Amino acid sequence: MTAATHSSLFPQVPDSADAVLDGLDPEQREVATALSGPVCVLAGAGTGKTRAITHRIAYGVRSGLLQPSSVLAVTFTNRAAGEMRGRLRQLGAGGVQARTFHSAALRQLQYFWPKAVGGEVPRLVERKIQLVAESAARCRVRLDRNELRDVTGEIEWSKVTQTVPEDYPAAAAKTGREAPRDPAEIARIYGMYEQLKRDRGVIDFEDVLLLTVGVLQDRHDIAETVRRQYQHFVVDEYQDVSPLQQRLLELWLGDRDNLCVVGDASQTIYSFTGATPDYLLDFRTRHPRATVVKLIRDYRSTPQVVRLANGLLSQARGRAAEHRLELVSQRESGPEPHYCAYGDEPAEAEGTARRVRDLIDSGVPASEIAILYRINAQSEVYEQALADAGVPYQLRGAERFFERPEVREAGLLLRGAARAGGADAQLADADDVPSQVRAVLGTRGWTAEPPAGSGAVRDRWESLAALVRLAEDFVRAKPAATLADLVAELDERASAQHAPTVEGVTLASLHAAKGLEWDAVFLVGLTEGMMPITYAKTDEQVEEERRLLYVGVTRARRHLSLSWALSRAPGGRASRRPSRFLNGLRPGSAAPRPGTAGAVGQGGVERGAAARRKRRGPALCRVCGRTLTDAGEIKLMRCEDCPSELDEALYERLRDWRAGQAERLGQPAYCVFTDKTLLAIAEAVPGTESELSCISGVGGRKLDKFGADVLALCSGREPSSSDVPQDTTEDSPEK
Repeated sequence: MTAATHSSLFPQVPDSADAVLDGLDPEQREVATALSGPVCVLAGAGTGKTRAITHRIAYGVRSGLLQPSSVLAVTFTNRAAGEMRGRLRQLGAGGVQARTFHSAALRQLQYFWPKAVGGEVPRLVERKIQLVAESAARCRVRLDRNELRDVTGEIEWSKVTQTVPEDYPAAAAKTGREAPRDPAEIARIYGMYEQLKRDRGVIDFEDVLLLTVGVLQDRHDIAETVRRQYQHFVVDEYQDVSPLQQRLLELWLGDRDNLCVVGDASQTIYSFTGATPDYLLDFRTRHPRATVVKLIRDYRSTPQVVRLANGLLSQARGRAAEHRLELVSQRESGPEPHYCAYGDEPAEAEGTARRVRDLIDSGVPASEIAILYRINAQSEVYEQALADAGVPYQLRGAERFFERPEVREAGLLLRGAARAGGADAQLADADDVPSQVRAVLGTRGWTAEPPAGSGAVRDRWESLAALVRLAEDFVRAKPAATLADLVAELDERASAQHAPTVEGVTLASLHAAKGLEWDAVFLVGLTEGMMPITYAKTDEQVEEERRLLYVGVTRARRHLSLSWALSRAPGGRASRRPSRFLNGLRPGSAAPRPGTAGAVGQGGVERGAAARRKRRGPALCRVCGRTLTDAGEIKLMRCEDCPSELDEALYERLRDWRAGQAERLGQPAYCVFTDKTLLAIAEAVPGTESELSCISGVGGRKLDKFGADVLALCSGREPSSSDVPQDTTEDSPEK
């Protein structure tokens, strides 16, 4: 999460439209000044997409080309919408509507429902899972807690893809969706769920979009009213749009094309909810006149982090990979990513907590550190390890900051103190606004030093401490401010959901980390079965797991750590393997076979139907990043003089074994394996046939003939085969 400083939290409002453009790079400026017609912004991670589109809106408003009330900016989370509103306010463009799809639709539905249907909008169900459970019981289907969650997810997917209950089995089969139960059972539960909602006169989250689409389709007068209100649309995170959201957007637009979309196909990580990057990738097909701007200058991460991110995508496959953007870091050099294998999960958590403690001791704020994992169930062991190390932490995904009870109570107390002014006795000795805030919040649990340990008391203190820091930043930026001014600022921030930074290491799932960033990121639990997750079976599902890891990598500004545990519990069998996605990237690992991601997006602007060019990315050294041209270096995926994690003892055993094979065969040693291939094996130490086959020079026939022997040697055992293969022709000769 971006560091909270008084200069970034409370910048001066630009004094003119042209001043809004100050500080933008050439591509960002193109986005900001392209105010008419369709615009597609392909923005890589950390390239300033939110900056570009908020400055675009602000420039249009400040120059008089756009009326604030005529602009609707939509995104996918309340946090993102709040951040957008906060930035627009700081740029002098207040009054612009920045909302989620659901929030914008609900607002319109509530306004037009009496005219379109009559009466009040049906009550919104807050927890549909309870209604799904009742529906399953009525269908005489027993679901455990995990199945209940999964079936609820299937119902949500069906609704956003506009699939009715009777069509669910066919739709799931057509899309290759792995249903958690018999599709016919899910269809029955889905149908009963819809019936119960109708009987009780309630709607769910997805109904908000469906009903709004229905009203706009059926009532052209209402659709025209909405279109007169909103003349200009901006859609953030467009790679995550669902068919239902796309249909709503089309109804808002009508026959106009004043639309700006922003996205990155390489960050598509929500396809299980119905999101698809197809609308982003097909934008120019639907809008041939579109201006396409590509943002590839990465202002977030160091060259070392960016190199790893680019390397991770270089082996990606599929349509999204064909449109990947190769980032170019604009930051100073930093430390290399740190890779670490641990004996078991508790050891991994304890080791991570120690490294976090070291970073904090070196001056990195706890709020600028995150530990990211694949599933929420992994958090518990890290919570315990951080608590044992005396490190404060916060779990991402808890209630919104301004909705926390202690924050709401603090707001009421500060508002009362501001009204009372000098008449409030507790402010008698407080000379400035921060002192006044500390005095007020001191009555509710704030202290100069944090309480020991973790838990509810510490969580409450962290919330109050965040308000104290915000007051200090506010006064540094506005020395003449009063307590009443601070209360007004808090009210505006609560309205925009623009929360201050809470001190504490962030624990979050990779999905929850989307859109955030930290100085230091620890990616933990990176083993096969967890990354990619075990239920990712199809190529498309595996590629989405790769993109999820890419999102995790690109959250880091400077420090990045990647770790995995060889067993689950202490004393367990060390049978786990690090994620295949790290092959060729972590020291000592063999590069996987080339993917299909040959097309690399370059920065710049394309207007109209400009030709697209494709190029194949160069082979890069996995240690220093230099382009490799020598065949032997390419085989090793590193420069000859770069350090490696060579298992020298294994290398010697492999050479001895090869000599014996060559002598029995009466052939030169290189006909078994070349020196470079043995060196690559000794650096990678493969544990499975799949990992061994990824090493250049180990083709299918070599794998059949020598694979068992090589894997035995890699595991420290003696080769068990005594039969000597007769056909040992090199699969692909090399010197």
